[in-house]
Amino acid sequence: MFDDLSLNLVRFLLGLGLGAAFGFVARRGRFCTLGAIEDSVYANDTRRLRTWLLAIGVAIVGVHLLEGFGELDLTKSIYTGSRLELGALIVGGLIFGFGMALNGTCGMGTLRQIGGGDLRAVITFLVIGVTAMMTMRGLTGVARIAVTDPLGVNLGASATQRLPLLAGLSGQGATVAAVVIGLAIAAFAFAHRGFRATPRFAITGVLIGLIVVGGWWATGIVGYDSFDTRRIESFTFVGPLGETLLYGMLSTALSVDFPIGAVIGFVAGAYMAAVTDGTFRWQIPASAAEFKRRLAGAFMMGFGGITALGCTIGQGVTGVSTLSVGSMIAIVSIVAGGRLGLWWIVERGQRTARPAIGAAMPAAAGNVRMTRVSCTEP
Repeated sequence: MFDDLSLNLVRFLLGLGLGAAFGFVARRGRFCTLGAIEDSVYANDTRRLRTWLLAIGVAIVGVHLLEGFGELDLTKSIYTGSRLELGALIVGGLIFGFGMALNGTCGMGTLRQIGGGDLRAVITFLVIGVTAMMTMRGLTGVARIAVTDPLGVNLGASATQRLPLLAGLSGQGATVAAVVIGLAIAAFAFAHRGFRATPRFAITGVLIGLIVVGGWWATGIVGYDSFDTRRIESFTFVGPLGETLLYGMLSTALSVDFPIGAVIGFVAGAYMAAVTDGTFRWQIPASAAEFKRRLAGAFMMGFGGITALGCTIGQGVTGVSTLSVGSMIAIVSIVAGGRLGLWWIVERGQRTARPAIGAAMPAAAGNVRMTRVSCTEP
């Protein structure tokens, strides 16, 4: 089918198709990491958090089956190297998480909002993309390297960032151990009665996990060339936003690849989901204060996401699917930063509010419907 196409074009087309599926499923399934954190903290509702965990569990199983019985070589990814960028993962993760709270969603959620007609998200996309490129190759990259490079840890030439349990096993033993871990995470997600009673969340988690596995298959097997210096990858939504912008400006000097296809496809899929379920509507910033907050959050996500080597998807699902310790550190930092950002906006904001005489008091912190920060697609 792809015999007459260059491998980068093959990867682009597969990214386009898988991205469209991701966008459609994510919008229909209300898949949002910040929303999952917010629901858990303020509404004691862990169903969306369990959707995210289910996606991780499915991705772990699928990726390690591809590695054990296919031709996937995870040593060609950024997640399993012998240098643990400890400072970058923690600092970048905290900054990204806080920015995610300020913006109201992550990079993936930004694309989902664009697909639904949110013009605020278009501006966010531009800021994330430009900041990401600046942090990779520009002025903010100088600060990133100066702060985080000395905090990296060299594990040794033959070492890996993957779980020590896997490092002590070989061949099918490592595959079996990884599959057991993935199934245990999926079982934990299904242990909640409310989650089992909401098929939409369970279906969303399974499908997103499989789509992430599809990304690894696209770049690590179908579109893989042993002579290519490009690393294998799956979905992530910070650097690819910058790559997409750069390609739009300099297409004659660049070539398309999986990340660009994934971004374009995701927006198209989210658009199809919004149109077909009647939720597409044009939206603009409600106030200057909201707009400023979103811009600040977008800048922090662009910087933090590149520094942490990924986002809630790039590290939280794609990276963790390799059972990388570095990815686990990054996603814990992102969640901690997101929780701190929610506290700053919701709880701190309510404590410092000074209503006028006769004005209604601010909503209680536990009333998530009145204080919601994250995206609220039906």
